[in-house]
Amino acid sequence: MEDAVHAHQRPKLERYGDILFLVLKTIVYVEHEKITSTSEIVDTGEIMVFAGPGFAITVRHGSAPPLDRVRRSLQDDPEHLGCGPAAVLHAVADMVVDRYLDVADAFAGDVDTLENEVFSPDLPVDAARIYQLKRELLEFKRAVTPLTSALQRLSEGTIPQIPPQVSAYFRDVADHHQRVSEQIVTFDELITGMLSASIAQLGVQQNADMRRISAWAALVAVPTMVVGIYGMNFDHMPELRSPYGYPAVLTVIVIACAVIHRALSRNKWL
Repeated sequence: MEDAVHAHQRPKLERYGDILFLVLKTIVYVEHEKITSTSEIVDTGEIMVFAGPGFAITVRHGSAPPLDRVRRSLQDDPEHLGCGPAAVLHAVADMVVDRYLDVADAFAGDVDTLENEVFSPDLPVDAARIYQLKRELLEFKRAVTPLTSALQRLSEGTIPQIPPQVSAYFRDVADHHQRVSEQIVTFDELITGMLSASIAQLGVQQNADMRRISAWAALVAVPTMVVGIYGMNFDHMPELRSPYGYPAVLTVIVIACAVIHRALSRNKWL
């Protein structure tokens, strides 16, 4: 009862005599136009289920969805409802895991969109946006992964309160849960790769900028050096008395700059 009142529990299954206590984390996908460094993509809640002889009690916290639809579906299936509180336990767990699948599909769209932007030459992506997506995925993972052991116990048929026919239903729920877990692992690898690619692209861009700066500095260095030499106040400089000295110096500067510019352009520094 203390866990149910205060919430913030990890997904788990506990037995207290002939009463089962199941904690489920719910996930809601938050609609958004674009992922930013502060975007909220998923929102979590909790559903706790007490299942005992002849009763099933649910407690909801946060963004946990209402269970009216679950109740109606059970009432429309008297045969399944005849399995007792275990059927209610299964129906709630099945609804929560099905929502995991929906959120995973929506999350996949965000991953694909951001991946296209990362590898697009025209749309530089801020690494903070990728990191925010990874943080939201971590919240999703924290809600999904710990439920594995609970569903495994419910599907093994070793709990007296769970009839064999309901254990078979829980195996289907466990299969769906496993699919979501695998998708989360795939998303995590893709986002990690995107983050590495974004950082690598930033490094490549910085190197290209430094090469351009160095190339222009080399071009400026030639006329600066020549003008610096002729700017010295010496009386005995033979070139100062030549009538062709000024045009000759300008010609040398232009030719030298043209040669350097061509060499740098050929090496793709400009």
